[in-house]
Amino acid sequence: MQNYTDINAKAIDQWVEEGWEWGTPISHESYENAKNGQWSVVLTPTVPVPAEWFRPCLKDGSFGGAKLLGLASGGGQQMPVFAALGAACTVLDYSDRQLDSELLVSAREGYAINIVKADMTKRLPFGDKSFDLIFHPVSNCYVEEVCHVWNECYRVLKSGGVLLAGFDNGINFLFNEDEPLKIMHKLPYNPLRNPEHYKHSIECDGTLQFSHSLEEQIGGQLKAGFILTDLFEDRDKPDGNSIGEYYPQYIATRAIKP
Repeated sequence: MQNYTDINAKAIDQWVEEGWEWGTPISHESYENAKNGQWSVVLTPTVPVPAEWFRPCLKDGSFGGAKLLGLASGGGQQMPVFAALGAACTVLDYSDRQLDSELLVSAREGYAINIVKADMTKRLPFGDKSFDLIFHPVSNCYVEEVCHVWNECYRVLKSGGVLLAGFDNGINFLFNEDEPLKIMHKLPYNPLRNPEHYKHSIECDGTLQFSHSLEEQIGGQLKAGFILTDLFEDRDKPDGNSIGEYYPQYIATRAIKP
């Protein structure tokens, strides 16, 4: 039987080829703007991550060679900005097309980046205490066991390292896209354990996604050993008929490894 992460990677490859918003690389102009101190990045759909969240790695507008891991952060959007600011970047993703975008931008702009194709449901292919900062945008909805991800983040971060993570709060999984404000599903939403969820997921967008509780998302970070220092909520871009018009669907967190 095909692994669910392979199904997801293949579907995301297709999304990128069709012009997916989160698979479109930044422009040369945006890269140059970042080099000149004009930049922003997101962990969630719309709210920029506060610059102070990157401290102490980011000092006086530069990462100064700090080792940064973009976890499931392919697409040529965030890593080019961090590279422009002087970070030593590694990006891990399981989508070939997302990693192709990273290669495209790095070749175009002439910076070095370590590009790694790997499945984050497995042990990450890095040694203990390898990174100063992990940037992990909304993506663990594609993973059944989130606590494994937090444990691996803790392992590969140096002491004093920073974990910046974005994730959904689960509310999206109550609804169907064609009936966005009518509750259709019970939580937890797990297509590997519920045939109806499996059928709906594949028919909806071709991926297998999972709801996760705040106990898993935030509590999982705490149990891994992290100290939570800040968070904010976010929502989808307004379209006049979405859950985000009524309630935020996403959370971004900043945590440190003591």
